Amino acid sequence: MEALVNTQPRVLAVVVTYNAMRWADRCLGSLLRSSLKPAVLVVDNGSSDGTREHVRSAFPEVRLECRPENPGFGAANNIGLRMALEEGFDFVYLMNQDAWVEEDTLELLAAAHRPEFGVLSPVQNTAEGAPDANFQRWCGSSLRRAGAQPGKTSADAVPGIVEVPFVMAAHWLVSRGALRKVGGFSPAFRQYGEDDNYIHRLHWHGFSCGVVPAASAVHDRSGRSLPKEGRMRLKCVAPVVKLSNPGGCLPLRLLAGPLELAAMSVKNLSAYPLRQIPALLRRYPELIRLRAASKAEGAFL
Repeated sequence: MEALVNTQPRVLAVVVTYNAMRWADRCLGSLLRSSLKPAVLVVDNGSSDGTREHVRSAFPEVRLECRPENPGFGAANNIGLRMALEEGFDFVYLMNQDAWVEEDTLELLAAAHRPEFGVLSPVQNTAEGAPDANFQRWCGSSLRRAGAQPGKTSADAVPGIVEVPFVMAAHWLVSRGALRKVGGFSPAFRQYGEDDNYIHRLHWHGFSCGVVPAASAVHDRSGRSLPKEGRMRLKCVAPVVKLSNPGGCLPLRLLAGPLELAAMSVKNLSAYPLRQIPALLRRYPELIRLRAASKAEGAFL
């Protein structure tokens, strides 16, 4: 009798942690209970709450990469993306530390994948089971237009993949084909904006981004809110995201960036965006260089 061949795709799940004790067991435990078993890599960005020690003792099957400081979400994820390419994985599953998957999430995503889709996401819900507000903002209208009913598995009611313009990187299945073309996260973004830029580059390289309505997962943001300055900091990333888009008009973005920050300052009655204009102008040479570099195959890896 011929030996059975394992036809399951090889998936590397990458979780970047920073003081993640609140979620570590649920996050990593969900991956290890998955019906499609991934290899799991945790990249710890200098946690001081015992996260790395807990992962090492409670999850010995998980690979742990400890960074002495916090280089940011994108730079830490790039460690896993490089590993996936070097070790021949078919997919990378990027998951936030405050997130977890259902038992069949990875299996449903991998089964639905088509080569033209570089990034797939499950439906992202809150820990209470309600639709995540940011997920709904970006993906809700596309799902409704397609007649998709998140969580339903009926083949005639739910298409395999619904194309969306953007989906947050709390849950991303990235194909090897896309990874080889698009590369890693840009060092232009240390906190916020890195997933927007990656999707822009994904589209520039000819790939699509989609949601698999039959698959669901959780992104737990409960009990947390940004102070006003934190919200302003997040908003101020927008001009950098737009300037860094390889498919955008660079001269226009160079002119528009400071004007957008000034308008943002007036609209939000905050001096913070206005104070960011000199810093943005100083960054222009770096951002122009990184924008050009982002067009290369396998950029930043």
